Amino acid sequence: MPRLAYDDPALVTFMGDRHLATLTTPRRDGTPHVVPVGVTYDPATRTARVITRDGSTKVRNIEAAGEGGARVALCHIDRGYWVTLEGVARVSRDPDEIAESVRRYAERYQQPRENPDRVTILVDVDRILGRLP
Repeated sequence: MPRLAYDDPALVTFMGDRHLATLTTPRRDGTPHVVPVGVTYDPATRTARVITRDGSTKVRNIEAAGEGGARVALCHIDRGYWVTLEGVARVSRDPDEIAESVRRYAERYQQPRENPDRVTILVDVDRILGRLP
């Protein structure tokens, strides 16, 4: 599979366009849990961010992996083009981290509605695969 550089200009452009993604997290039995999400990516820090509700299945799956985090995949597809971001995820309840994730989400998608139960999933991206124009 074709690997992409963390700051590949085509990747940065693709990750700035409005594409939904899927997030795959491991269930306790090892099977994959796949859900649609909005995701942002910062090539400078190699961090992907997903905002979500505390207590959601994806949050529980990540936290069940323990302190080291859970290995996850985020996949975008647009016709024949695609990108998969892989890395270790952790859940943050830090208000500053959540605010930054919301800011980035609003830039890429739209301003999300208020959610007092919001957390952010932070993924330290260590592999990017894809096919881009």
